[in-house]
Amino acid sequence: MDQNRIVKKLSNTGIFGNVALAAFKLFAGIFGNSGAMMSDAVHSLSDVFATFIATLGVKLSQQAEDEKHPYGHERFECVSSLILGLILAGTGIGIGYGGLNSLIFHRDEIKVPTMLPLIAAVVSIVVKEAMFWYTMYYAKKLDSAAFKADAWHHRTDAISSVGSFIGIGMAKLGFPIMDPIASLLICILILKVAFDIAKDAVNKMLDTSCDDAMEQNIRTFTQAQPGVVRIDLLRTRQFSNKVYVDLEIAVKHDMSLLEAHNIAEAVHDGLEKEFPNIKHVMIHVNPDITTM
Repeated sequence: MDQNRIVKKLSNTGIFGNVALAAFKLFAGIFGNSGAMMSDAVHSLSDVFATFIATLGVKLSQQAEDEKHPYGHERFECVSSLILGLILAGTGIGIGYGGLNSLIFHRDEIKVPTMLPLIAAVVSIVVKEAMFWYTMYYAKKLDSAAFKADAWHHRTDAISSVGSFIGIGMAKLGFPIMDPIASLLICILILKVAFDIAKDAVNKMLDTSCDDAMEQNIRTFTQAQPGVVRIDLLRTRQFSNKVYVDLEIAVKHDMSLLEAHNIAEAVHDGLEKEFPNIKHVMIHVNPDITTM
């Protein structure tokens, strides 16, 4: 299946699934007397915008290099992930505000929920967890940070529904105050995930280096190539879901220019083949003067 078809499938599933689920949860919250479920419905509705932004980000990032953008457009994924994090944070703050408003100003008006929002919470947990695994499966195939963020958006919705279920259940057992308290717990959870998504996006936009394990794997592979005496310098930088590598290797000082070039070319091609996320390797060759 090509990338465009996968993106279209994820987009359609995310948008239509969330619209239907948000409508059902909003109905259950209004007619079932549950502020927590209405907050949950707002969270699901925010997923519609999240999926749309993730889709747009992926499509823009897939544009080919051009004269003004010789390094490609992958950072559009970082931008879309950052926007997703901000949307998620705004949703969480809105939900938290609703819960605090009920607790402080409308505490005497809190009603005991019916069974309907409890059923809606169970349906939401099952559906959103399924959407998480479905989206994450294809996000890994695309190696898409934006769709991975969208998948976690689905997961937070599932977990927030767990909070809704507990709050609504406690309210039905005689503790109606637990319904707005559940909204506050949902708020905290959403803000934590929003922070993680935004932090990851910012790190990738700042050319953050790869983790130690990735760099060690690059070192091990490079050192094992014929003709490489040692590695003098290794720098990596993340460019959305791609990696750029700056590498200095030492070869025997008495090699011809052609021989040294062939070694560097073999290392360059080998790294890009061995590590699919590496988009480009810049190699500088130094003569090994220790053997002179």
